Amino acid sequence: MAKDFFGEEEVNNDMVLDDDNLFVLNDEDGNEIKFEFLDLIELENENYVVLYPLENDNEEVVILKVQETEGDLDEYLSVDEKTLQAVYAIFKEKFKDVYDFQD
Repeated sequence: MAKDFFGEEEVNNDMVLDDDNLFVLNDEDGNEIKFEFLDLIELENENYVVLYPLENDNEEVVILKVQETEGDLDEYLSVDEKTLQAVYAIFKEKFKDVYDFQD
């Protein structure tokens, strides 16, 4: 598995939980993207979700920062490369016996 994120764009906060591990997020163009929720990781008092796009041809995960809002829905934001690497390293260590990671 590799890592990926939505560049520097903010991801819209429209989230619908269809099943226990299924997220639907809208990108900046309003397109719905379905993800499988893999994990929630805390790093330096911030929360990050690790998601797997269901329409994923290249086996990459998406890592987004969870930004709590005053409303009912949270926002999911892209992260910088340093944070991406740190969160992904935690994810890999945590799931080393579950997934076959290939860098």
